[in-house]
Amino acid sequence: MLRRALTVLALGVALAAPAAAQDRAQTLADIRAELSQLAGQVRALRAELVQGGDAALQSAGGQSALARMDAMEAALTRLTARTEALGNRIDRIVADGTNRIGDLEFRLCELEEGCDIANLPITQSLGGEDGTAPAPAPQPQPDPSNGPELAVSEQADFDAALAAYEAGDYQDAADRFARFSDTYLGGPLTTDAQFLRGEALSEMGQQAGAARAYLDAFSGAPNGPRAAESLLRLGQSLGELGQLQEACVTLAEVGARFAGGSEAAEARGSMQALGCQ
Repeated sequence: MLRRALTVLALGVALAAPAAAQDRAQTLADIRAELSQLAGQVRALRAELVQGGDAALQSAGGQSALARMDAMEAALTRLTARTEALGNRIDRIVADGTNRIGDLEFRLCELEEGCDIANLPITQSLGGEDGTAPAPAPQPQPDPSNGPELAVSEQADFDAALAAYEAGDYQDAADRFARFSDTYLGGPLTTDAQFLRGEALSEMGQQAGAARAYLDAFSGAPNGPRAAESLLRLGQSLGELGQLQEACVTLAEVGARFAGGSEAAEARGSMQALGCQ
């Protein structure tokens, strides 16, 4: 019995880290809890071996059983330390990313006509308040025929804004996409609406407003299908606004986050044109 328990426990220790990495819904707190449970099981087995005497030790595999337990405890210690280090790294990345987005929002507000800095909303912490992945928001149930289920009139409103954009009526399109984003906040088409609003404003030469729209599209879904394109267009808009340092940092981030994509290649070309170091 003890031999079997040790084997199962050893497998648990060996697989704990990669399994956690594969499960994106699992938080660091979950991983810490699992490691703590495994450590408790190791201690319980050691206590059982000691209480059982030589007979229990032999049934578990002899002296090698204690050596295996020592190795497992050492592995758990290493995994726990790596988890703590990862948590600290995530906290730093979240803080840096949140501060950078907040700084961009402030700078863009300074450039936008009629923007009141005093009324800027507090920048939401990226990735959740504690640096772990945020709980997924409730999503509409998929419709087998039309993909994600939309609110009543949501598709019609989006199509009307898109039609205005494709017809070259960019001001009407920008206004419609802005109303859409406010009305259907967090909907399946909201990021597309924010990005296309940026495109419409860019067509009219309103680069400050366009940059804010691209920033909204990226920060709302930093891993979504529009993320790379939104970040690229944000960097390019900042360059056109003369915010060269912010533009270079943003364009470099495109290559860092989305290496190998067409957006990364275009970002490198934009950086060369801006003279980024």
